[in-house]
Amino acid sequence: MKKMYWLLLMVGFGCQQSTDPDGEEWIKLFNGHDLTDWHVKISNHKLDENFGNTFRVEDSLLTVRYDAYDSFRNQFGHLFYKQKFSHYKLAIEYRFTGDQCPGGPGWARRNSGVMYHCQDPMTMFKDQDFPISLEGQFLGGLGEGPRPTANLCTPGTNVHMADTLFTPHCINSLSKTYDGDTWVSVEFLVLGDSVVRHFVESEKVLEFTRPEIGGGNVSNYDSLIHPDGTALSEGFIALQSESHPIEFRKVELLNLKGCKDPKAKNYKSYYVVNDSEACRY
Repeated sequence: MKKMYWLLLMVGFGCQQSTDPDGEEWIKLFNGHDLTDWHVKISNHKLDENFGNTFRVEDSLLTVRYDAYDSFRNQFGHLFYKQKFSHYKLAIEYRFTGDQCPGGPGWARRNSGVMYHCQDPMTMFKDQDFPISLEGQFLGGLGEGPRPTANLCTPGTNVHMADTLFTPHCINSLSKTYDGDTWVSVEFLVLGDSVVRHFVESEKVLEFTRPEIGGGNVSNYDSLIHPDGTALSEGFIALQSESHPIEFRKVELLNLKGCKDPKAKNYKSYYVVNDSEACRY
């Protein structure tokens, strides 16, 4: 009788493990407690040297601070998630706070962002300023007219706009301006080297296609990993430190690459690219 009881109990647990193929499984890249699974790369410092405790967690927020800096000195920093992705949705909530670090460039006031399709941080030279990547640029209002956010900047990359190669460094989105210490919700739909869309408060504000390696706006990089014209189909995700304090309360990702076999236990209907090696039966 006791043996039968445990058998029934185990069957019950097995039924509970079945997953909804339509249920979205978002990954919390930031766990709300610490910087586990993240790597710091600040210009003029070695990988994982978090100079001045620039990136930290305070009050359950991932924060960027400069209270240990006497001057910014072009120490641009990036906080890299440990894993690279190709097809996904990335959801972030951020707000600017406080005053810019002394010595920060004028253009970086209330300016930060998220880099995606980044090069591996282990391939960055010590004095490299930005990773080769695509940047979802975050801008805060300055009380001096329109200043949209979720723009696109292209350090070491180019994209296509309406089938035309776009080589200027940045392009503004259609978002409104967010003044003050306002929390802003942004989302990025990234589909490999085909289509990328930026959203602010659920409204699409920018779209481009066919990102590729090329162009400038990156200093002191390894030219061997910068073959112009190469399609940019995957990479790492990194949060910026560009001299203005910023806080993040949400950094989550929905992977759109996975097992597309309906017979598998981990099949998801929303996957757009199949990864047969991920299937579990």
